[in-house]
Amino acid sequence: MNYRRLGRSGLKVSELSLGSWVTYHNQVNEGAAQEMMAAAFDAGVNFFDNAEAYAGGKSEEVMGAALRALKWPRLNYVVSTKFFWGLDREGDAINRKDTLNRKYLTQAIDGSLKRFGLDFIDLVYCHRPDPHTPIEETVWAMSDMINRGKALYWGTSEWSAADIRAAWDIAECHHLHKPVMEQPQYHLFHRKRVEEEYARLYEDIGLGLTTWSPLASGLLTGKYRNGIPGDSRGAMKGMGFLEKSLTDDAKNAAVGKLETIAADLGCSVSQLAIAWVAKNPRVSTVITGASKLSQLQSNLGAAAVIPKLTPEVLARIDDATLALAV
Repeated sequence: MNYRRLGRSGLKVSELSLGSWVTYHNQVNEGAAQEMMAAAFDAGVNFFDNAEAYAGGKSEEVMGAALRALKWPRLNYVVSTKFFWGLDREGDAINRKDTLNRKYLTQAIDGSLKRFGLDFIDLVYCHRPDPHTPIEETVWAMSDMINRGKALYWGTSEWSAADIRAAWDIAECHHLHKPVMEQPQYHLFHRKRVEEEYARLYEDIGLGLTTWSPLASGLLTGKYRNGIPGDSRGAMKGMGFLEKSLTDDAKNAAVGKLETIAADLGCSVSQLAIAWVAKNPRVSTVITGASKLSQLQSNLGAAAVIPKLTPEVLARIDDATLALAV
């Protein structure tokens, strides 16, 4: 496993990391989480991603229980969470959902710390932009979170380049802690934000990326080429919004071409897709997900594929997918 700096910060994260979206609490209990986190850690993974909203806070509880059981030295791992959606989705939950105002953020970090059972969280993200709160208010609140010792670095997720730059400029002007990283969706069929929109930010402000969905929610595993299997993520309750993308004929045909390339390299199409994301030098870490140990082990095998992605192989991959990318 190789390690990369998180943007311009001094923090180093493993090029492949393990996330908990969809899986923890829903598919993965505390025992399974402990087993997979231990296997990932043994393979060199040091970054474990989470969010307040995942499974209504239960994902943080599952990961926290696993961390307590594993008893790793706190310096040896990096853990994250994200704020915006909130936990109270019912009724008139004013200031408790879909916001980045100071009141919410100040209390949200305390809730996450309690669920994790940690004294501080390494990376905290603004999970989505909030058009109803001034960016300046959010920047001050996130910087204060760090000053109070409850977080070490802060960043954004799925923010526009303009909003990220505005937040950075506000922090620069007031000598506050600046956003260090962004967590965007990035895979073979979703490229433009990372490769075009954010292009100037890498050099201008030293933005790091902790990317999510390298397998396009499973599309790039090849399992959806003949429909949605009953035991797949696409068949899970609440995941119906993925059906159109997962069953897209053109994309599944492209996955078929990728399978040929993967076979030539001696790997799976999933490993090829994860390695492709990690090949981008702007990516600090690729967040992978798994619902069982064998899946995790297969995903981590992508690390060995990264050096095999020569310019010729990358050109073949582009020929198969670039026309379908957004």
